[in-house]
Amino acid sequence: MNIGEAASRSGLPAKTLRYYEEIGLVVPSGRRHNGYRDYSERDVQLLRFVQRARSLGFSVKECRELLDLYLDRDRTSAEVKRIALARIREIERKMRELESMRAALQELADRCHGDDRPDCPILEDLAREEPRLAEVA
Repeated sequence: MNIGEAASRSGLPAKTLRYYEEIGLVVPSGRRHNGYRDYSERDVQLLRFVQRARSLGFSVKECRELLDLYLDRDRTSAEVKRIALARIREIERKMRELESMRAALQELADRCHGDDRPDCPILEDLAREEPRLAEVA
């Protein structure tokens, strides 16, 4: 099948398929006589696999590891679980970071009168060399 059909069936834009091919993540099974990419059902399955992994926040590098494990019948589930648990820890770290950002912004918004006056604690904090509220690390 051509790249348009493979894109449609995998739920990914054709541009993403080209990128995945360029970095060697998922390469179409072959080329037609005219040089066009020719995707197989297996290629589409692998693209869906990567699309799902990306939707769960896995990096391209992690997707490559997961694909390698998926294709390796001698894999251990412990290897897969290790990658998943590392992703969970990263998500939890980001959640803490986002919560800290939300709290800092909420405090600034609470201090702002939000009226017709020009003074604004939000803008004052953003302009400070050393913000009054701790920055997120």
